[in-house]
Amino acid sequence: MQASKKEIIDMVDSNYIEINATSNGKPLDYKALNERIHEAIKKGYKKIIINDVCGQRFIGASLQGDLELIINGLPGNDLGIFMDGPRIIVNGNSEDQAGNTMNDGNIIIDGDGGDVIGLSARGGKIYIKKDVGYRIGIHMKEFQEKIPSIIIGGTPREFFGEYMAGGILISLRLNIESGNVTNQEEKLAPNIGSGIHGGSIFIRGDIPDSYLGIGAVKMKINEEDNRRIAPILKEFCSNFNIDEDFIWNESFFKIFPGSHRPYATYYTAKPI
Repeated sequence: MQASKKEIIDMVDSNYIEINATSNGKPLDYKALNERIHEAIKKGYKKIIINDVCGQRFIGASLQGDLELIINGLPGNDLGIFMDGPRIIVNGNSEDQAGNTMNDGNIIIDGDGGDVIGLSARGGKIYIKKDVGYRIGIHMKEFQEKIPSIIIGGTPREFFGEYMAGGILISLRLNIESGNVTNQEEKLAPNIGSGIHGGSIFIRGDIPDSYLGIGAVKMKINEEDNRRIAPILKEFCSNFNIDEDFIWNESFFKIFPGSHRPYATYYTAKPI
């Protein structure tokens, strides 16, 4: 449907509303945009389509419950920060720190992601179709049934899973373009799992030991690991219309903590 020139419009289908994030050729201030999102929620809308997004920050901040946000454009930093339950779909790329301290819900990015995605996430799932930047999943944590997950169709840059304390990170190392899926050439970055002391990182295809960060160890996945990641991969393939069988034509390796105190030997035993 053609985007309306108005900033907020009640559509004929009263189940959703559209918000235009750009007014008179100028992007709305992020505060103004988020106020309009909250206005729509107060009116009872459960599905909100946001058009012409141009770098506005904090979209979906602290939202709770059964809501769906569809973003057409480029959301700025901290998309879905502190989010607890909603589903966000980005038709395009996203900037840094999507899912910052996220507690529950889903973020689906149909493109590339920026740096520090999933910072300190405590739950929920983030699906990214293509490549991502640096320090993805840093300080992720888990507690009992709350296990955050980040699934990347492509490859992350350096310090993937740095200081991880829990959760699941997956890199599929694929090129995904218009439904055509191929294996990536060598695009890995070093320092994977540097300082990891909880959680698991799963990489499709083998990686050199020299790419492991401090405290990280590597092994081929076992049947228990397979059962653990299979439902997540199924959801990823469903989100982006990918043949699930292609995913499994390469072996997966798991990177996990060799110790709960990876930097213990790097400090003196007594104060100097």
